[in-house]
Amino acid sequence: MHAILVQPDKTLRWTAVANPAPAGREVLIDIHATAVNRADLLQREGKYPPPPGWPEWMGLEVAGTVAALGPDCSGRWQIGDRVCALLGGGGYAEKVVADENLLMPVPIGLSMVEAASLPEVYATAWLNLVHEAALQPGETVFIQAGASGLGIAAIQTAKFLGANVVTTVGTDEKADLIRPYGPDIVVNRTTGSLGAVFDANHVHVALDCVGGDALAECFPKMARGGRWVLIATLGGEFANLSLRPVLKSGLRLIGSTLRSRTPEAKATILRELTERVWPEIEAGRIKPSVHAVLPIAEADAAHGILKRRENIGKVVLTVR
Repeated sequence: MHAILVQPDKTLRWTAVANPAPAGREVLIDIHATAVNRADLLQREGKYPPPPGWPEWMGLEVAGTVAALGPDCSGRWQIGDRVCALLGGGGYAEKVVADENLLMPVPIGLSMVEAASLPEVYATAWLNLVHEAALQPGETVFIQAGASGLGIAAIQTAKFLGANVVTTVGTDEKADLIRPYGPDIVVNRTTGSLGAVFDANHVHVALDCVGGDALAECFPKMARGGRWVLIATLGGEFANLSLRPVLKSGLRLIGSTLRSRTPEAKATILRELTERVWPEIEAGRIKPSVHAVLPIAEADAAHGILKRRENIGKVVLTVR
């Protein structure tokens, strides 16, 4: 088979590699589509290696068909099933193997392209809003980068959970494009005051991929018992925080990554998504958002879309 390998000069090449074979409870997937994530850009630069046991090439989520089953599989999946999967790596390829519990059925009515856009962002949103922050109905959640694939997934997940949503975007055009997904307040971070929004609203939960100065300004302004979940530091690794409000209001700063979770923890999240979120997708109440679809040979161009922050939702690569 072939996979996208990172060359010593950081360019990408569609290269022949060994065919994977399923062992134990693993399932072999013929990949139809894989989605691009910012973690892929970091991995390409050598800053975010895959966990042990996963292929060296990029790709955290795929959609495709079951091609073979390991000898210890439970019977949950059959050859030919349409599935999407959460991976530790290896999605930029023609085939991949994953534990049977890291697969989910493709929601009824969705294409492979749409299905490939789901696992990473919805698992991240569910992990952090439900498991880490324990978001409750009626609370207000702040979601950074609302036009990103994760942002759109998190907005819709938070609304499904009964929360009010404040989110940020970089342009007025993006603000208009994400309003159909249901945010209550959209802040253009280049022209508006995020601090003023926190002053005027009791924010109970934050899902933050930015960090830096925005965290320093707004974290102390959270409602009593506020939970700020930091999942990346795109805006800077350092924040000069006032600590007295943390004590006075009982605030919590929570660091969280999905990729480092155990397979068992990931399986729990995926099972909950299948039971609770997939029916909402099949009913059309939660909608995938795909910004662009490119062939796998154009992975470099797909990375460029994310680097330039052009996307509204996910960028997907087709393999077959």
